[in-house]
Amino acid sequence: MFLGWIVVLIVDECVALSLGELASRYPTSAGPYYWSFQLAPHNVRTVLSFITGWTWLIGNWTITLSVNFGFASLIAACVAMYHPDFEVEPYQLLLMFYAICILTFFVCAYGNRFLPHVDTFCAAFTALAIFITLICLSVKADVGRNSPSDTLGHFDNSISGWGDFSFFIGILPAAYTFSAIGMISAMAEECGDPAVKLPKAIALCVPVGGIAGLFFIIPICATMPALADILNAPVAQALPYIFQAVMGSPGGGLGLTMLVLIITFFCSISITVAASRCTWAFARDGAIPLSRLWKKVDARAETPIWALALTTVVQMLLGLINLGSSSAFLAFVSVGVISLAVSYAIPICISMWHRRREVNGARWTMGPKIGWPVNAVAVLWIAFETVLFSMPQVLPVDEVTMNYAIVVFVGFMALSALWYGVYARKVYKGPPESDGLAAE
Repeated sequence: MFLGWIVVLIVDECVALSLGELASRYPTSAGPYYWSFQLAPHNVRTVLSFITGWTWLIGNWTITLSVNFGFASLIAACVAMYHPDFEVEPYQLLLMFYAICILTFFVCAYGNRFLPHVDTFCAAFTALAIFITLICLSVKADVGRNSPSDTLGHFDNSISGWGDFSFFIGILPAAYTFSAIGMISAMAEECGDPAVKLPKAIALCVPVGGIAGLFFIIPICATMPALADILNAPVAQALPYIFQAVMGSPGGGLGLTMLVLIITFFCSISITVAASRCTWAFARDGAIPLSRLWKKVDARAETPIWALALTTVVQMLLGLINLGSSSAFLAFVSVGVISLAVSYAIPICISMWHRRREVNGARWTMGPKIGWPVNAVAVLWIAFETVLFSMPQVLPVDEVTMNYAIVVFVGFMALSALWYGVYARKVYKGPPESDGLAAE
């Protein structure tokens, strides 16, 4: 967890810096698909923009789905602290997930003017929660303390079946943590001076979150129980189980888990807002069926409430899959990361193909000497990350442990290609030209 976190911080900061340049050159809520449209050759830019846009949209929807469903799983794991024999039924988990989706919908729809204050409070509360967790775990350590070498460098290569490659399977949670950094671009039209503030926000996400995360990860690694025990945690949620074991009581575990639940709720609000803005932007440009409805903005609430409703309904429909197959549903978590990563890689690659001509002229840029190697690392990491999130986490593979992410991803893209061929190619001409915005 520790070494993997460090590795991911380095490579994902390269992705963040690469996206920051693009966001500075073209600060718009359309994000990656607008960047692809502006950078690509005229004869293919509409198609490339459409592909990037649908990839980005799918990533926004599925990553938001994974956050909200993870939130519901954490709540179920809290129940298991006091009732060890409790086994949550799929329909119970689904109902908790639906409650979270509906709650976040109303907060995002009618609390828009309070959201900046919510973000500020969330940042302060996160810092406080990390400090409290660090102190509690370090002092209590009810199952003992691991040696510094085990805390910082040990990994077990015997459990997953992957051998030494287990290290890379183990960095998936860290990679997931920073997968949504590009979604910040969806807020471009709701902040002042976005050509400077937007890239700074994207670039600072990784180091700020990464440094804060170390103060959370190290105490866990230093005090956690045996991995074999954690693998049998209720509802497959490791964190509540670790907290309960280290604190020595359900009450202590619940207290620390409540801090995580509050932060997760704030995260749910933020990521739902960003996903709704992405949906609204793509609908505004006529790329989604029934675009006229989804692009409407509620005058009183000052939010794209229909785009928010679509984002919520899509999540709730996809959540039904968990009733039939938990392994198929887990594929959506991987699809969220894969889709967002691919939507980032497309405009970065096009920019490199044109020798970074456009981004070198942005107000916020790395310049050619630093930009080239940073872009190269970003693209190579995205390619490797896509493979990682497509692989099964355990060997040997059966119908339960199989990772269906790539199947789901290709299925989504096939549906978008069908929509483009049947209708969208007649109406979608790319995002509106905005040379004035790009020059700001």
